[in-house]
Amino acid sequence: MSNDVAETTRKHLRPAEQPIVESDEFIERALQHAGIPALMMSMIHMSGDTALLDGPIYPNTAILGEIQGFLPQEQQDQVRRQALEVIKQFRDNQCQLPALPDPATICRMMSFMVGEDVPEDYVPMMQEEMNLSGEDSRALHWGGSVTDSQKQHFPVVIIGAGVGGVLAGIRLREAGIPFVIVEKNSDVGGTWHENTYPGARVDTPNYFYCYSFEPNHDWSQYYSQQPELQTYLRRCCDEYGVDGHLQLNTTVTDVVFAEEEEVWRVHLCRKDGSTEVLEARAVISAVGQLNQPKIPDFPGRKIFKGPQFHSARYEHQHDLRGKRVAVIGSGASAFQLVPAIAEQVAQIKVFQRSPVWMFPNPQYHSAVPEEVKWLLKHIPYYARWYRFLLFWPGSDGLLPSLVTDPDWPHQDRSVCELNDFARQHMTAWIESQLPEKSPLREKVVPDYPPFVKRMLQDNGSWLRALQQDNADLITDAITRIEEQGIVCGDTLHEVDVIIYATGFDNHRWLYPINIVGREGKVLANEWGDDPQANLGITVPGYPNLFCIYGPATNLAHAGSLVFNSECQVRYILGCIGAILENDCQLMECTEEANAEYNERLQEWVKQLVWANESTNNWYKNSKGKVTANLPWRLVDYWQWTREPDLSQYNLS
Repeated sequence: MSNDVAETTRKHLRPAEQPIVESDEFIERALQHAGIPALMMSMIHMSGDTALLDGPIYPNTAILGEIQGFLPQEQQDQVRRQALEVIKQFRDNQCQLPALPDPATICRMMSFMVGEDVPEDYVPMMQEEMNLSGEDSRALHWGGSVTDSQKQHFPVVIIGAGVGGVLAGIRLREAGIPFVIVEKNSDVGGTWHENTYPGARVDTPNYFYCYSFEPNHDWSQYYSQQPELQTYLRRCCDEYGVDGHLQLNTTVTDVVFAEEEEVWRVHLCRKDGSTEVLEARAVISAVGQLNQPKIPDFPGRKIFKGPQFHSARYEHQHDLRGKRVAVIGSGASAFQLVPAIAEQVAQIKVFQRSPVWMFPNPQYHSAVPEEVKWLLKHIPYYARWYRFLLFWPGSDGLLPSLVTDPDWPHQDRSVCELNDFARQHMTAWIESQLPEKSPLREKVVPDYPPFVKRMLQDNGSWLRALQQDNADLITDAITRIEEQGIVCGDTLHEVDVIIYATGFDNHRWLYPINIVGREGKVLANEWGDDPQANLGITVPGYPNLFCIYGPATNLAHAGSLVFNSECQVRYILGCIGAILENDCQLMECTEEANAEYNERLQEWVKQLVWANESTNNWYKNSKGKVTANLPWRLVDYWQWTREPDLSQYNLS
């Protein structure tokens, strides 16, 4: 790692970035906004006293969005009073920290904080995720046998500058490997550059939807909107020296393996029409799964007289005020878009193919108070334990409710007892927002098991929007589109603007890039809509080609895309290190390893709710096979991707 990058990393990994100099009164006010379980862990770090772990106050089981451990107000107030004294003493002692607790104590602290035993195999993963030592534990660790000359003769091309592509660039720069990031858009950000529709935001808590080595304590909202997420990725590019490696407004058209030279030739086309061919020893695809908008080919679509566009290609030049607007779709994008525009339009018509399951989250649109930002920046280790408190219930705890119980007698509505409990909980939440005789009730409560489709976070804004006087939820199938609007059966719904919130063409992997491997084989032809890659990363017949967010790596039950990308990028850097350490040219996954992995994957995924035949979802291909989602426990995938198993590869 170069000295400037190492210094940048250290700067962001200090346990308390700023000293505490504020008054007792200010600290007392700030503590009113503290999450008590995380605060108790910080108190142990500041005082070195673990007595809290054996005291009468202890949090209950953690669930996503509950940061107080279900502690009664009296106990919360008691902890805050104790914390004030600990912080004052820490401040007055020039903010000197005692030594870190030993690993066994850290494990006790984890279990105490979430109100349940954290299994032994999760502890290393969670310690790494939290970075309590102040070190970037996912940083590159190659052996000293790799020379600078080897590195300089191993150029890499990264395709895409979203979360995964920027991360790959950061790690390659740390490694001293020359690289170029080719991005079709005018700036970095990937989905957070492209999806600019009103209301676009992340549905994973911000405080673990950021790189583990680059926490951000200044998010303005708990679930930030698109501009702030794109700004975060732009800042990471700048601070980690990736910016100078970008080629923006440049499309990759072809990626061709030259067998005799044992290199990849990457064909580029720039916005001005000029072309170039880059030669690379390795190619990293970071194009993602959800970047090619899909618009159903409704009859008559081209004759509609008003503006029409996909939510992922939102046309901001159109003023929607006073317009009759149709939104086709009721999934994640529509769920965010409709509440954001409903009050400004004259009429909004939402065309729904099927309703969605949603679970209550009052913080979904909430601003982060300044006091919370202060706590994250100043109280030692508070931010790291807060990240753990969010990550743990969003980890693998949900997985058992997705496993089909063949003996469960209510397969038409749920797949197991836990799944049915989730159904009852979310049904009650949906119905609580609607009058008892509301006609919306029949339309918005799904008739399929929870988690078959993507789950959505809800603070009530969706159903509030649909209950406005100017709103109409239409569940009849669309027959065609005419000049004046949308026809369902014999009914014409006249509208001025059509917005397609209809998802993405996610079954044509790495589309539209033409990737040609050994013996002239074309990856798109080999995969079709049934792609297979070892760990979702490497493919037989395509040496030194690596995927981030590749086949069967979409996280539909836990974690975050950032966590998954960090696992995959570490694995890819491990593969590149293995090539260099063994003084080889190529590394290629064996057919046997790829087949064995994907057979295990499908055996398991068939038991999960996503494969349920009750309804369709975007996870399935044309034959009903789930090809998008990662079915494993996060801890298993984390373990498998820590370093490559060279027995699964041919090195030459």
